[in-house]
Amino acid sequence: MVQPARAPRTFEELYAEIERLPEGKTGEILEDGILHISSRPGRRHRQAVYMCLDALSGVDVRLRGTDWWIEREVEIRFSPDRLAVPDLAGWQVERVPNLPDENPLTVLPDWCCEILSPPTVRVDKRLKLPLYARANVPWSWLVDTTLRLVEVYQTLNGFPALVATAQEDERCVLPPFEFEISLEGWWLPEPAPTE
Repeated sequence: MVQPARAPRTFEELYAEIERLPEGKTGEILEDGILHISSRPGRRHRQAVYMCLDALSGVDVRLRGTDWWIEREVEIRFSPDRLAVPDLAGWQVERVPNLPDENPLTVLPDWCCEILSPPTVRVDKRLKLPLYARANVPWSWLVDTTLRLVEVYQTLNGFPALVATAQEDERCVLPPFEFEISLEGWWLPEPAPTE
């Protein structure tokens, strides 16, 4: 006897599952009816997050800046049925004078940043970057801790277009931010080979 196809789980069902995840696990809804679960990031990933936050501290409203709200690992609802947790996300104060006190956030960001690590690189590149572009998030960064590379994408006609890169210890302007950012200290040394 043929079993009827099961209807995909709804956003609400998947989100209820996310709320039950143990501490140290992050859940995202990046595809119809599918829950993506990831563990807390490793040291190389955390280093890049902290250094990026430090580089942007001068514009972050919470740190006496005036231009941006910068959030770390905040749940953002994209369209009615997608949920992503960017490593970093930013909202321009000019557009969003007061960041809402809601979870997940429904006000889409002006910038998302994903720190690539071996367990997440495929999801970040194949699912999250296109999701941000389809949602018309104007800017996205992919920070590759292995290649020591920052890629800056601008959304053009619903697609991510690579518009700038920086690597190693470069100092340069990385849109959408209008000041020079140094990548010095973003990367941990390569681990020593084991015998």
